[in-house]
Amino acid sequence: MAIDRKLAPTHEAPYRGLRVLDFGQGIASPYCAMLLGVYGADVIKIEPPEGDWSRFLGTTYGSHTTLSAVYNRGKRSLCLDMKHKDGIAVAQGLAKDCDVLIEGFRPGVAARLGIGYEELSRDNPGLIYLSVSAFGQSGPYSKRPGSDSVAQAFSGFVSINVGNDGTPHRAGTTISDVVTGVYAFQAIATTLFARATVGTGRWIDVNLCQSTSALLGHKVAEHILEGGTPRALNVPAGSYQTADGWMMVTLVNEPQYKRLCAAIGREDLASDPRFADFARRPDAVDVLIPQLREVFLTQPTDAWLTRLHAADLIAERILDPGEWLRNAHVEATRAAVCQDTPGVGPVYSPRTPGIASLSEDDLCPAPDIGEDSVEVLREAGFEQSAIDELVKAGAVRNAGGGKKTSGGKA
Repeated sequence: MAIDRKLAPTHEAPYRGLRVLDFGQGIASPYCAMLLGVYGADVIKIEPPEGDWSRFLGTTYGSHTTLSAVYNRGKRSLCLDMKHKDGIAVAQGLAKDCDVLIEGFRPGVAARLGIGYEELSRDNPGLIYLSVSAFGQSGPYSKRPGSDSVAQAFSGFVSINVGNDGTPHRAGTTISDVVTGVYAFQAIATTLFARATVGTGRWIDVNLCQSTSALLGHKVAEHILEGGTPRALNVPAGSYQTADGWMMVTLVNEPQYKRLCAAIGREDLASDPRFADFARRPDAVDVLIPQLREVFLTQPTDAWLTRLHAADLIAERILDPGEWLRNAHVEATRAAVCQDTPGVGPVYSPRTPGIASLSEDDLCPAPDIGEDSVEVLREAGFEQSAIDELVKAGAVRNAGGGKKTSGGKA
């Protein structure tokens, strides 16, 4: 089915009619492209014959892992061999008629392949070109390889995530990749807005390390102003084990500490001068925290939450992802979305925040490698005989018969 590039945008699909070429692999750049698809863009995932490496990182289900199945929803797949001159020629031709191109090669590789910004923008001055890398397109570290874990380490994030064992740890999920995808999406969105007036696109440089450091926000200023690692911010806030699980307790002002002590039946901790305020409690953390831990172990989580919420305190049960998915509030607010993915089964993920409707439910599942190659090339004006020649030469791979329409809807 041909894509109608003149479809009117709506709140549910503001990027309807937008054409995106996604050369990215892994998580960061594919997630950015997926977000564009969530908002209505026609996203074409361009993969090498071996496929996006995220298809093989972790337990595989058919042609996917959970990484590739979640972050490539709402896309069509065109398999091109970018080591083949005809594969490069196809990519260059498609780039002449796209709005956004996303690539995640190491700096300099895209230009050597003939799909760098300088070359493509000559024929398509409105092109918005996003490069996602570990350390950015310039600077002494630009050629270094990187990953989510490296970005967490380099940015300082790992240094502030010290466990009870005294060891600095990475976060238990790919926060650097995901936040990089979000910042990249934001940069594209603002550039699309500017293009409507300026008339031209631009080259956007987003990298994992800068994106992760942006997450630290005030922690950088805090480190400098306090002359090193700062003291704990709001002792005794934190996670506590209960009789049947774990919960998180948060404190943001002094009255809350006093209410906490009253709610757990330890008013003496509020009157003890060693624990009088936020400024003094960090010095007495080794005395205060063990007493609170002992108290919280005496009752189940629900009992504590009832008491703490009655005292207008901020606390909640610590859930695992499965418990979150089954939670009554999550179900009532439809905070999760599910796509039935061939070869995988039901793929659940959190719904994109702020979306205008439940349109994300209609996204097509992540495609197989080259699932839509023939369809995409036909839309681009290739005759079937030319497509057959590209397939025969190995420049294009076709996994057969995709039936998806604009905006990645099933």
